[in-house]
Amino acid sequence: MKAFIDEHRGAYGVEPICKVMQIAPSTYWLHAQRQARPELRPERVKRDDVLAHEVRRVWQANMQVYGVRKVWRQLHREGLEVARCTVGRLMRRQGLQGAVRGKKLRTTMPDPAAARPSDKVQRVFYAERPNQLWVSDFTYVSTWQGFVYVAFVIDVFARRIVGWRVSSTMRTDFVLEALEQALYERRPGGDAGLIHHSDRGSQYVSIRHTERLAEAGIEPSVGSAGDAYDNAMAETINGLYKTEVINKRAPWKTKESVELATLEWVAWFNHHRLLEPIGNIPPAEAEANYYRQLAESEIIV
Repeated sequence: MKAFIDEHRGAYGVEPICKVMQIAPSTYWLHAQRQARPELRPERVKRDDVLAHEVRRVWQANMQVYGVRKVWRQLHREGLEVARCTVGRLMRRQGLQGAVRGKKLRTTMPDPAAARPSDKVQRVFYAERPNQLWVSDFTYVSTWQGFVYVAFVIDVFARRIVGWRVSSTMRTDFVLEALEQALYERRPGGDAGLIHHSDRGSQYVSIRHTERLAEAGIEPSVGSAGDAYDNAMAETINGLYKTEVINKRAPWKTKESVELATLEWVAWFNHHRLLEPIGNIPPAEAEANYYRQLAESEIIV
């Protein structure tokens, strides 16, 4: 409005324009004065300018996927006290929006004829410590070169991604490679009772996959009902991945571009993404807190 008046004031004058627009000339002059001398602006406006910068910084630093709630949580973690409604207002003013979840398509196909381990989880995705329960699943990504597939292995305790792999095929090899990465990173040999849970996809009930779990001393578990709830936590991580990376940055040209983006996202997810089920902290921080408390309790004993 002020810009319009500034553009035409030379020809018509301020007061006639304000009369037609039904605003007081004093309102125009007040805005003009505040624009010329920013120190005269109200304190709320000054604070909004500072907060708007912080809101945009957090949004950009977190892969531009955070919505109002996550931006608000992160600002509080950094010691900046601000109301959630204020964060929402400032995000709308700047045109900032979080990633929105979409529909899920099924990728793993059950093999009804294959023998499979029993369901030791029964849809209770809870662990008291790291390396107690892992869940696995994979999803697909459409590229200009065709479909590629991305497998994840997740430690249930803190929702940390401990293994992943991108492949141009859905063969057993690629889910095995994700498992091998998890075994290398976590080295769970000393953790008795580790369970690996998956859905009834043919890759996960294959002889090679089952034998590798046995070699590592890991007890296999496969969902019994054959629907998404059998592997709900892994499905959730897949959904976040598709929403925050794949759908947001599409279209994808090559498998290599998907691999690079996945590498970046996994590092951010494990070390920076706030997860509400574990207290709005990142997975790595949750695990660090567990091991610190464990060490402190051993010292006391």
